[in-house]
Amino acid sequence: MSHAGVIVLSWLQAQDLLAARAGSKASAVVSLDLNLSTRKLALDEQGVAFPDGQSLSWEALEEIAEDKKHCFLIESSGPRRIQAFSEATRLVRTLYPTREAPTMLVSGFPMHRIRGTTPMEDTRKKVDAVGRLAGCRVLDTATGLGYTAIEAARRGARVLSIELDPTALEIAKCNPWSAELFESDRIETVLGDVRDVVTRLEGRAFQVVLHDPPSVQLAGELYSRELYAQFHRVLTDRGRLFHYTGDPNSALGDRTTRGVMRRLHEAGFDQVRRAPEAFGVIAEKRPPRHVRRARRTPSTR
Repeated sequence: MSHAGVIVLSWLQAQDLLAARAGSKASAVVSLDLNLSTRKLALDEQGVAFPDGQSLSWEALEEIAEDKKHCFLIESSGPRRIQAFSEATRLVRTLYPTREAPTMLVSGFPMHRIRGTTPMEDTRKKVDAVGRLAGCRVLDTATGLGYTAIEAARRGARVLSIELDPTALEIAKCNPWSAELFESDRIETVLGDVRDVVTRLEGRAFQVVLHDPPSVQLAGELYSRELYAQFHRVLTDRGRLFHYTGDPNSALGDRTTRGVMRRLHEAGFDQVRRAPEAFGVIAEKRPPRHVRRARRTPSTR
């Protein structure tokens, strides 16, 4: 599905249109792409006319306005919830609206922080944690809606992004905020289990790993020492890893963080430290000791 011309609405846009109708207005300026841009639309007694020739009745808009948990793709047959059950993972994925970019719910768990922040600000803090990315090769281990890969690519990185669930990519294709995931020549997306894919990657091939898995309750296998050892293998010397671990002020988040830090050390990482502003952990791959000693030893020639 191409994002060009796709119309996606949530309760926020539906409420704006209904408010314009209540004010007896003949037109309204609203977003048709979940707050990325706005368009002026004509209103009449039957409903709203869209630029592509489609229309939507006031009854349909009232139904959308009452549903605060879904985004809707506007099709010729009417609004369709952007939600799907994954045969691969046996989980339900939903595009969930916010006042900025949407997030994805996986069986009710949001994949971005949305309380007191926005999905894009949450993403920026995670990417900020690893520092400069211009010219780097980045491994993004859990594509989701693609926000992490998109942000890294915007900062000048070339990104390999891995996604386990085909349903996640289908949801992303309906999300206007995910368009660059499919359009950017700086992003390559691979469908597969990161635990398998990473074993086939060349060693020392990436300067940065961004590991933003679902919560440990949903994907405990992505918090293993064996996987961390593979991340260590594919990183260059001085390579950096960011690992999302959850709210450091919650009991689960603190317990998860301590366990992750211990296993990262066991997998060979150095300078493992908390990044509370990003709800995660940062680690670095240092060169082997003999290499560090050689670099410090002055030449005798």
